[in-house]
Amino acid sequence: MAPAAYRKLAGLIAATFTPFTPQGEVNLSVIGPYIDYLSEQQGVKGIFVNGTTGESLSLTVAERKILTEEWCQKAKGRMDHVIVHVGCMSVKDSQDLARHAAQTGADGIAVIAPFFFKPRTAEALREFMKEVASAAPNLPFYYYQIPALTGVNVHVRDVIEGIEKLIPSFRGVKFSGCDLMDFGQCVSYCQADWSVLYGVDEQLLAALAMGAHGAVGSTYNYIGCHVNKLLSAFEKGDLVQARAIQFKMQELLSYAMKLGFDVGVNKQLMAELSGLCLGPPRLPLMPCPHDHAQLIVQKYHSLFSKR
Repeated sequence: MAPAAYRKLAGLIAATFTPFTPQGEVNLSVIGPYIDYLSEQQGVKGIFVNGTTGESLSLTVAERKILTEEWCQKAKGRMDHVIVHVGCMSVKDSQDLARHAAQTGADGIAVIAPFFFKPRTAEALREFMKEVASAAPNLPFYYYQIPALTGVNVHVRDVIEGIEKLIPSFRGVKFSGCDLMDFGQCVSYCQADWSVLYGVDEQLLAALAMGAHGAVGSTYNYIGCHVNKLLSAFEKGDLVQARAIQFKMQELLSYAMKLGFDVGVNKQLMAELSGLCLGPPRLPLMPCPHDHAQLIVQKYHSLFSKR
């Protein structure tokens, strides 16, 4: 068996929320029950921590480190994969977090493109990633593409061209864009030990048809059990069932988007459905209005029956 750190990523991976106290401080006490909920109630065995859903760019480096330590410690023996996002605007901070993730026992690291001073070319982005990966050369390294937030629209296929020579630890992409042509070309180029994971939850089925190895997303925190059925149906060739589940996801998210769906609303939805106390989002995100959360919860229950 391959070492845990180099087991190929596949299936559903939940992009976790960062629990805060009502006063807005990191609340580590929720992380153990959170992992139990994902494993036992949602059937999710992989987590992506300190990413967009985890409000990473609103956290200090010190906060990101203590969260990494707690997620890795509590997930040991419970989760198959803990991938830690270490992207920052500063390459030095990213390297610091990468070294820390390696020392803490993470199964891999991921990096978004810096987006204040943006890399204008694939070469510039590869060089940034090379420097971060060099700080943890034995950890699987993933590029986390999310152009809607970074504004970096360099084609991922161009970024990964020859990257295995520059970054020997490179193991794949978290592709959170809507360009399925670029996505398909990434899958086509993908090396045997890489994973191309899709990050737009409402379009997962299309990505599976293009060859996605798995998915990373926020909604898998609370509808992972249903999406696992989608994956199973797709693997069996039952597209009718797979589409039915995907369409329910789309209806839920379309409804939520009309109410102003963002990380704060999503976080409150997770809290309502899981019973976990996740606290408010951190500024500049605003707390979800109570009535909006209740409307989305009602919509969820109308679409998805209990297991």
